[in-house]
Amino acid sequence: MPTLLLNKIQIEQRINRIAYQIYEDNFEEKEIIIAGIVKGGYELAQRIKKALEKICTIKINLIEIKIDKNKQVEQELQLSISNDDLKNKVVILVDDVLNSGKTLTYSMRPFLDANVRKIRTVLLVDRDHKRYPVIADFVGFKLSTTLREHVNVEFTEGKEAVELS
Repeated sequence: MPTLLLNKIQIEQRINRIAYQIYEDNFEEKEIIIAGIVKGGYELAQRIKKALEKICTIKINLIEIKIDKNKQVEQELQLSISNDDLKNKVVILVDDVLNSGKTLTYSMRPFLDANVRKIRTVLLVDRDHKRYPVIADFVGFKLSTTLREHVNVEFTEGKEAVELS
């Protein structure tokens, strides 16, 4: 039986707090790019964008990072924006759960190639099982789990939850 870690209200509170932290870190910017890693990271990025739009007037460009989590090394990442549109921009890289850090690490590649000005990372849940030197700048919930446990994030309307099984 899964253990409920965060309910809908708690998820919204975490997202709002993250939005304020992003704004505080970027209040002088005219535009930021929020890049969500498919699937859960992109859904979280959409919610963060909505929360940011309620509190600031910064232009927010939401993009999607398509990555095959089983073929991260061999496969080229697909972004819904060109490298020219990324140059000298602030990028907020978003994923729902950090396990080993591999997906987040590989997702940074195209932004490093595009010569962005600043990259910040956002996670809803940090499981603290890093194999790669990745540190999240903004985290909604941090917990230590065993490698056998699984964190599931559900964003479906009416079923929003973060559960540990």
